[in-house]
Amino acid sequence: MKGFAKYGAMALMLAAMTGCGDKGGADKAAADGGAKAGALTIGFSQIGSESGWRAAETKLARSGAESRGINLKVSDAQQQQANQIKAIRSFIAQGVDAILLAPVISSGWDEVLGEARAAKIPVVLLDRQIDTADADLYLSAVTSDTVEEGRVAGRWLVEKLAGRDCRVVEIQGTIGASLVANRKKGFEEGIATAANVQLVRTQSGEFTRAKGKEVMEGFIKAEAPGSICAVYAHNDDMMIGAIQAMKEAGLKPGTDILAVSIDAVPDIFKAMADGEANATVELTPDMAGPAYDLLLAYKKDGTVPPKWVQTPSTLYLPDNAAAEYDRRKDLY
Repeated sequence: MKGFAKYGAMALMLAAMTGCGDKGGADKAAADGGAKAGALTIGFSQIGSESGWRAAETKLARSGAESRGINLKVSDAQQQQANQIKAIRSFIAQGVDAILLAPVISSGWDEVLGEARAAKIPVVLLDRQIDTADADLYLSAVTSDTVEEGRVAGRWLVEKLAGRDCRVVEIQGTIGASLVANRKKGFEEGIATAANVQLVRTQSGEFTRAKGKEVMEGFIKAEAPGSICAVYAHNDDMMIGAIQAMKEAGLKPGTDILAVSIDAVPDIFKAMADGEANATVELTPDMAGPAYDLLLAYKKDGTVPPKWVQTPSTLYLPDNAAAEYDRRKDLY
């Protein structure tokens, strides 16, 4: 197995080398990357491709690896933790130099990450944290402040309402993921000081458009006509589905029901430009780039990175939605 420290003498060569990424899947991971001699080889256990944001994260991970001369092996877990554990063990067996993990849920990682540590393979978490009593199981985590994302959305809604009474429904992501609990917690904190805002229903939309549409249809049927004032979705894809449900019910999304969500994918900017959504909080999909940089520094001279590398949570509104759509549309 190649030790992580073995590549210290190759640091100056990395910029001149090119890597590649290809097909996902734990069983296909060995074919992913193309093995440039002397380059760093990194395995990436990706949750899946359930949303535009997730696809963009993978696309940027591949392009970022190529620009840095890194051989990248991508495994698509199809939203199953068992597939991620299998992929990590495959990466360990292949002797990769580092592993990126976007964990589908927050618990149940200690054993497999302990195996990576025993093999002296550093792990960097992307866009989600894990629950563990042993923080030494991973080198660093590159994520947003997912509680703050929810706060930003909640504070925007309170300000938008300007004291008007509002019954809010919430479409959560996959239950068990740390960011889902955090986005819910943050939103509740963001509206906590406003007695006029009441969160009346919450249900998982599993981060997909189809499920987001289904959940919103259920909310509309369950609530009295006109009683839903706003919908908060944990990602934009679920909101796009919810918007479709509102339109099919004869409602005007963005007007009859305010719409605020998280991610800042192109389609939500199109919806805002069309007057069908009101706000989105950006979760940058470029998580792998900072992870590569800290791994290269760690490899070069042992520089220990911060335990948490935080990305910004920026609020976007309809006034610049058309320009943002044009800027982002080719990435997703």
